[in-house]
Amino acid sequence: MKTSSRSSSSRRRGKAPDRTAQGEWGRPGLLGDFRLLLILFVGFRLMMLMVYQPLLLEGIERGVSAGGDFGTYFNLGALTGQGLLPFRDWWSEFPPIPSYLITIVYQLAGAEPNYTAFASLLGILMLICDAGILALVRRIGTHLHGSQTGMALAWIYAVMLAPAVLIWWNFEPLVAFFLLLSLTWLIEKQDVRSAVAAAIGALVKFTPALLIGAAWRFRQRADALRFSAIVVAGFGLVYGLLLAQNAQMTLPSLTAQFGKASYGTVWALIDGNYRTGNFGPIVDRLDPAKAGELQGSPSVIPGWLRLAAAGAVGLFVYARTRRFDSRGLVAFVAITLLIFFLQAQGWSTQWQAQIIPLMLLALPTRNVILGLVMLSLASFAEYPFLFIRTAETGGVLTGALQMPFAMLVLVRTGILIAFCLALYQKLRQEPTPELDT
Repeated sequence: MKTSSRSSSSRRRGKAPDRTAQGEWGRPGLLGDFRLLLILFVGFRLMMLMVYQPLLLEGIERGVSAGGDFGTYFNLGALTGQGLLPFRDWWSEFPPIPSYLITIVYQLAGAEPNYTAFASLLGILMLICDAGILALVRRIGTHLHGSQTGMALAWIYAVMLAPAVLIWWNFEPLVAFFLLLSLTWLIEKQDVRSAVAAAIGALVKFTPALLIGAAWRFRQRADALRFSAIVVAGFGLVYGLLLAQNAQMTLPSLTAQFGKASYGTVWALIDGNYRTGNFGPIVDRLDPAKAGELQGSPSVIPGWLRLAAAGAVGLFVYARTRRFDSRGLVAFVAITLLIFFLQAQGWSTQWQAQIIPLMLLALPTRNVILGLVMLSLASFAEYPFLFIRTAETGGVLTGALQMPFAMLVLVRTGILIAFCLALYQKLRQEPTPELDT
């Protein structure tokens, strides 16, 4: 009754009750309304598509997809117009799901597909994946850090540039979605669902299979064995069918990416490869022997040695992990992914699609967010800002462009190493009981 009297007294004095926390008329505040955020998130990206429609003019991409890989995907899809199918008639450097997705989107683009229709449809599919990532960031963030921080992380993800750009460049958002979906179910102890999602994700790109390591670190041996068996069986079943159909055209999807010359990394600087990691022309996809041709200088440090060093670092982290709550699980997955990226012979700007949500969830601090902004700046300064100036040299940086490229590679590598050190410190902490989730 006293509260009611005070409210009545406030209204009589002309003062409105404070609705700041709840929002007007008791509804959730604007910044806490996820439906509103989702509408803004999707609407902004669709308007990008409307204003900067993708075009392919004389082999050069224009519009929202400029600088990405949609042009290559379109040309690969065009092979189906000749009755040629991936893994049967031509090899792909990608696993089965993106290879067949490109084919299906090309067919859906119309009887006489044009690039604008193809790129728009593929981009909208990636936008759906990105909206799923946004929802998973909020879901995991709420589980780990509470509803307020979970919503804040969703807003931060929504306003970052890299995710908005990458949905119009490649299929990396599809990889990140399955990676986060598998992680979500692993956190929620839905291990079978998590393993199935990881298996599907591995058929998009191999990195979701890295969650097998987290299963072994955070689950009992029997549960980890079951998780691993599901991932391996799902992956092996699909590839077994494709290998039975045409092994020569299927094997490059397993080996081509690892057989490329180094690019965009400290390993590339050592090897003297100042170039992108592109493959040859589309016609090369008809000849499986072309998948093994080296585009650049051979590695000074062999791949097996890099992988062994990364494995040793990973085992060290595995053995030294002390935090076995959900926050530790997310940090472990994040550091595993970063170690894998650091040992890889190449670097691709689109890998930010996987790094950004994991780092936001594992370490939601101002310094990490600023580090992610710096990572995007360095990555986009490298590509497309520098490499767009290599049209006359076939994608090879020469002369005065080599020094800024080397500096950007070192800065980006330093940021990733700093992330790893911060994640390692997180894994070495004992979880606080009241915050242990």
